[in-house]
Amino acid sequence: MATMMAMSSFAGAAVLPRGSAGRFGARSLPALGRRALVIRAQTEGPKATTSIWDALAFSGPAPERINGRLAMVGFVTALAVEAGRGDGILSQLGSGTGQAWFAYSVAVLSVASLVPLLQGESAEGRAGTIMNANAELWNGRFAMLGLVALAVIEIITGAPFINV
Repeated sequence: MATMMAMSSFAGAAVLPRGSAGRFGARSLPALGRRALVIRAQTEGPKATTSIWDALAFSGPAPERINGRLAMVGFVTALAVEAGRGDGILSQLGSGTGQAWFAYSVAVLSVASLVPLLQGESAEGRAGTIMNANAELWNGRFAMLGLVALAVIEIITGAPFINV
């Protein structure tokens, strides 16, 4: 018994003898004549959402990301159709072809955006230096504003943005 040193505990924290290591890698270090407990803990990143209702919640990861991706595709497509055919964004929305392509794009991009989220991946986990989750959100926000600007310009001037 004399060779074994017992661990004492203080409010749930183990205080170990100097130089020993506990089960979780804890070591005691001398600190102003007292023994201090140092615990190394592994932290996990934020757990990704795996429920469709959590992903689609108002504060969930999917709504703004999906809307932003749709806005980016819509903005580029609207400008391309305006340049190619001369149809403004309002006339594109009023045509049956434009509505069909819009519905198809919404379905494909929504599923493509939700599948990785439901598998436990997050956009932040796949971030690079230039192409990161924050940049994607801001690009989507600017694309949303760009679509509104295209519609407002067409309403005010009576002509598509390209023809102004």
